[in-house]
Amino acid sequence: MTNEKIRNVAIIAHVDHGKTSLVNEMLKQGHVFRENQQVEDRVMDSNALERERGITILAKNTSCVYNGTKINIIDTPGHADFGGEVERVLKMVDGVLLLVDAYEGPMPQTRFVLQKALDLNLSVVVVINKIDRPDARIREVIDEVLELFLELDANEDQLNSPFVFCSARNGTASLDQNQTGENLTPLFETILSSIPAPSGDVEQPLQLLISSAEHNDYVGKLAVGKITRGKIKEGQNIVVCNYFDKTKFQKAKIVSLLVFEGLKRVPVKEAEMGEIVCVAGLENVTIGDTICAEEKLEPVEFVKIADPSIEMTFLVNNSPFAGTEGKFVTSRHLRDRLKKEAVKDLSLKVQDGETADSFIVRGRGEMHLSILIENMRRDGYEFQVSMPKVLYKTIDGKKCEPIDRLFLDVPEDCVGVVMNKMGQRKGDLVMMNPQGGRMKMEFLVPSRGLFGFKSELLTDTRGEAVINSIFDSYQPYKGEIIRREYGSLIAHENGEAITYGLFNAQERGDLFIGPGVKVYAGMVVGQNPKGGDIVVNVCKKKHLSNMRSSGADDALRLVPPKNLSLEESIEFLADDELLEVTPKNIRIRKIILDHTMRLREKGKALRGEI
Repeated sequence: MTNEKIRNVAIIAHVDHGKTSLVNEMLKQGHVFRENQQVEDRVMDSNALERERGITILAKNTSCVYNGTKINIIDTPGHADFGGEVERVLKMVDGVLLLVDAYEGPMPQTRFVLQKALDLNLSVVVVINKIDRPDARIREVIDEVLELFLELDANEDQLNSPFVFCSARNGTASLDQNQTGENLTPLFETILSSIPAPSGDVEQPLQLLISSAEHNDYVGKLAVGKITRGKIKEGQNIVVCNYFDKTKFQKAKIVSLLVFEGLKRVPVKEAEMGEIVCVAGLENVTIGDTICAEEKLEPVEFVKIADPSIEMTFLVNNSPFAGTEGKFVTSRHLRDRLKKEAVKDLSLKVQDGETADSFIVRGRGEMHLSILIENMRRDGYEFQVSMPKVLYKTIDGKKCEPIDRLFLDVPEDCVGVVMNKMGQRKGDLVMMNPQGGRMKMEFLVPSRGLFGFKSELLTDTRGEAVINSIFDSYQPYKGEIIRREYGSLIAHENGEAITYGLFNAQERGDLFIGPGVKVYAGMVVGQNPKGGDIVVNVCKKKHLSNMRSSGADDALRLVPPKNLSLEESIEFLADDELLEVTPKNIRIRKIILDHTMRLREKGKALRGEI
């Protein structure tokens, strides 16, 4: 049986190809909003961090109605670090809209998400977006998309996927590449004709696969999934089981049942096969579990999420300023928050560290973990993190490391500096393609070679470089990579930074702080471009003499400090440094704060004693 009243579709694409903008227009033209309602741009990016950065971080559900058919839409992230979000929601849908930029064409994440969709045998509608761009190259992009389908071994039906030409920003779509269209009707019609209705037996006992979970302070855990068989009713007794964990067997009751209508979750008494529902009241349910009727327990197999590639150690803050700026500062607070995060983000792994107050957190990339750090910081957590490290594997007795496929689009006059930087980072050139004064380049480079690379490249290319990377494979260890050629300027004593002390210190390198900032001994206050660590006294005052007062010659000129963002601070870290994160400040510090002890440990390391 099929439920012709419903279509379940996910919108997948590379970052910045217009997924969230398209959802906005689909909701408007699906009459989710009133005619006179003021609707903000990118309404699906509800998270404050998403709106600030202009990217989608979490996959979100919404719906609209077209010609009596309800279209459940899932807006997914485009950044490679959040690929786990895409992988888990694809089990909820019967087809995907593959969005491709009319100028950029298929990009690394396009390949990744399309591969996942084809593996699940989902129907595909290809949407060429931004056809109103003056530099659009629609014919070439169509050919590139078809080549990608062939490379990924698409079957005959998938190769014959329909193409829709769209301008998400203007809310128009057309089936003819030479016409812009007037509204999104051609897209809606294509969804109804090309995306199959959900199928299953509505008369059989309930079967519902959980693909998403979150915690709500008022109703507890909320689990989202698609009903693959039967009906679900409010107050129904059910059993939660798992395909991979046969010991998991938990009886429960459906406390409340909600469906998605536009941007709202609306309570309903019952829902049937094919509908995407939100269930409250199941406290121990996790992503990948199946909710079954008591009379027939048949868990559904869940997709295997790709493994993390980097790890960082999260520690309780033990600096001299510990506990002064954060609300949640203990190891219990830290453990609870990280465990809760791992439940709703399957690509995040958390385990206890070597000490009671440390935790090892593994994720997909630097951005994946930096978003977690930023969210925790905004929620009032205070903690420290170590330098990110890649996860090695032993394959056939050889030490192997993760290799990323790096895509660069740089001005032609910057090719030399890019090749030099890639050579230092053990990158292998795969492809070069000149295109209108710019050069498109593709490299295979160790993941650890990309730490700190983005900020350096943007500086070298005057901010004109476009950088994308995605995990490719594990390959034999490439050898030592010099991660940074600069050193740190380290504060000598506890106190407050003074203009006179900063003026003397700025001759040694670039400072990260200005006057009036509180510092402690062992805190990193700047960067030494010549390499090696230098201790500087930024708290030094100018004392009066018998010739003049201490305020004489006060007109000292300070170079404006270099304010590092969270990502830049993580990229800056060396092996012997930590990043202190609080709701108010981000500080880089040495693990060993005392200068004498630090030198002693360094001497032992050089002599091979540790």
